[in-house]
Amino acid sequence: MSAVHFDSYTEARAHLKDLLDAAEKGRVATVRRDTAVTAVVAVERLRHFLASIVPSRAQVVPEDGAWSVFIPGLPVAADGASFDEAIGEMVDALREYAEDWQERLLDASNHRDNWGLVQLISLSSDEQLREWLVGGAR
Repeated sequence: MSAVHFDSYTEARAHLKDLLDAAEKGRVATVRRDTAVTAVVAVERLRHFLASIVPSRAQVVPEDGAWSVFIPGLPVAADGASFDEAIGEMVDALREYAEDWQERLLDASNHRDNWGLVQLISLSSDEQLREWLVGGAR
């Protein structure tokens, strides 16, 4: 099986198994709807790729016996009494940011380019996000 492309939503729906099988194997799988073409990609493949190209840039600093975590350029920060607690709080803060992005920030000019980050957050488990934050995702 090579690349799979369907020129309409109706055609894709009729061949959904073929579309999903191609995506799961890493083959190009696309569907055209009007003038837009959408790719179908297996979640774990996309998450792995995004983790490898979207750097966390998280900075963790000790402050007065506690820890703070922030990502420069993002309105996301967290604190904790321990390093692990601060990272856990950052995972929660990232999830809140991804939810806010989906609901209202996706069209804001200063947030629009965070699409890949939001996808990574949404497709990752808490443990995967922890690894990504501390540099263990690669």
